[in-house]
Amino acid sequence: MTGAEELRSRTRELLAAHPPASTDRLDFLRARFDAGLAWVHYPEGLGGLGAPRSLQSVVDAELESAGAPDNDPRRIGIGLGMAAPTILQFGTEEQKRRFLRPLWTGEEVWCQLFSEPGAGSDLAALGTRAVRAGEDWVVNGQKVWTSSAHVARWAILIARTDPDVPKHRGITYFVCDMTDPGVEVRPLRQVTGEAEFNEVFLTGVRISDTRRLGEIGDGWKVAQTTLNNERVAIGGMRLPREGGMIGPISKTWRERPELRTHDLHQRLLKLWVESEVSRLTAERLRQQLVAGQPGPEGAGMKLAFARLNQEISGLEVELLGEEGLLYDDWTMRRPELVDFTGRDAGYRYLRSKGNSIEGGTSEVLLNIVAERVLGLPPEPRTDKDVAWKDLAR
Repeated sequence: MTGAEELRSRTRELLAAHPPASTDRLDFLRARFDAGLAWVHYPEGLGGLGAPRSLQSVVDAELESAGAPDNDPRRIGIGLGMAAPTILQFGTEEQKRRFLRPLWTGEEVWCQLFSEPGAGSDLAALGTRAVRAGEDWVVNGQKVWTSSAHVARWAILIARTDPDVPKHRGITYFVCDMTDPGVEVRPLRQVTGEAEFNEVFLTGVRISDTRRLGEIGDGWKVAQTTLNNERVAIGGMRLPREGGMIGPISKTWRERPELRTHDLHQRLLKLWVESEVSRLTAERLRQQLVAGQPGPEGAGMKLAFARLNQEISGLEVELLGEEGLLYDDWTMRRPELVDFTGRDAGYRYLRSKGNSIEGGTSEVLLNIVAERVLGLPPEPRTDKDVAWKDLAR
């Protein structure tokens, strides 16, 4: 098994062969992937060395101290956090070798075609159809709330391939080329003024069966890997102390003593402690991932992430008083990533409202925690054994 010292040695060899100061950024990232130092817990030949996931920090520390470029993980978060683990677990060897390298280097951006206008919280009720046509599938339908669709080359897509069985059993998972004919991306403008989300219309889109992940009809099973990883990616991201939303308000508190009151102090202390507890819990969750795939526990982290962001941003607006009512820029634009700390308090307040919706609504995640973590009785369901085509819609 590859240990810490061997990883340090391999990283120094990479830096010696490809000095960051004189090597093109993309060339360096490709070389890092080929050296197995991209995600060390992945198999050899796929950007890793089969080492423990916990040793990734050894590589990252060496590269950071040398001033090496990273792959801009916030820009390609869907690819790194959702598509890659799913491809690794369910993809063919050909699919892994085709997709993982340009995904990790950021050459190809990914998006997620899951939610629909009539299938958000009840995702398994989705109605986008994929019909077999020889060696291809012809896809028709509409997806919504799709982050990064306007810049994505590829999408992970779930579609209904069998309407005659119950909703969870008639779904198949595909990789969709966003540049194919019949794919139309339209912006969805948010309360922040931006359009980071999109709606995607699929009209007669042909997808080769070679871009199917998992077996036909097993799409819901495959999607669970994506969704569990999504919740960990959103709620369990690695942060330094006072990273994330608690950072800007803590800075304001220290620099603006004239804004302080006893009540605000008590509320800020409470949220600061909760943020630190959440940060340390996320670190423990990441350590648990060393032993296997993420489970439903990630839902709890996503719940905490949404609640804390909304409470902290609300307190920040209140702390700033009249200043908190100002908004820097309502220009319609289509960003490639969400930057909470790079904008003003008003933006953070408005954008955080989406945290309890995106990546699974808080109501759905509470059910997941209750049923799959705490073992409480599930909610009654009348549609469990009903064919999708017979469901009321």
